[in-house]
Amino acid sequence: MRIIAGDWKRRQLRAPAGEATRPTADRTRETLFSMLVSRLGSFEGLSVADLFAGSGALGLEALSRGADNCLFVEQDAAAIRCIRQNIASLRAQQQCEVVAGSVMSLGPAKIARDLVLLDPPYGTNAGAVAIDRLVRLGWIGPATWVALEVGAKDDVKIKALDIETERKVGPAKLVLLRWPEIAD
Repeated sequence: MRIIAGDWKRRQLRAPAGEATRPTADRTRETLFSMLVSRLGSFEGLSVADLFAGSGALGLEALSRGADNCLFVEQDAAAIRCIRQNIASLRAQQQCEVVAGSVMSLGPAKIARDLVLLDPPYGTNAGAVAIDRLVRLGWIGPATWVALEVGAKDDVKIKALDIETERKVGPAKLVLLRWPEIAD
């Protein structure tokens, strides 16, 4: 695994050993960030959350491209160690916060994030459950972009958000979500 673009382009990242996590493949990550760049234009100044973070590759990619800060949330101990090692190797400690625990244990947000990245286990519907909870707790607001990676055959139904677009990439489906449009 490597950083695709930005300040840390081509820098290698560690992945947790074992089968407990499934790191997002470089090709899938490249497709996701191309989808985001075409909508956001730039990552400069963004506040990001990388949930079900695994190796932290998604959040670190956003930081490499100019995001201001990233919150990484992961509950697997080996993955948490890996995230911390990746952050240290990039000397990004000042921009990062690592929370060891479940996404479902997050409390109310002080302010909504600009970009929320979720890569939950495939076939579990954990992403949809988490997104609905994060909207209620203020992590996701009207200006937030949400990127959800699920299995290619998974059906995505989110109560609180509209699907902006989705794209299948190998065994994955990338879904971009936004706050519903309000008609005037």
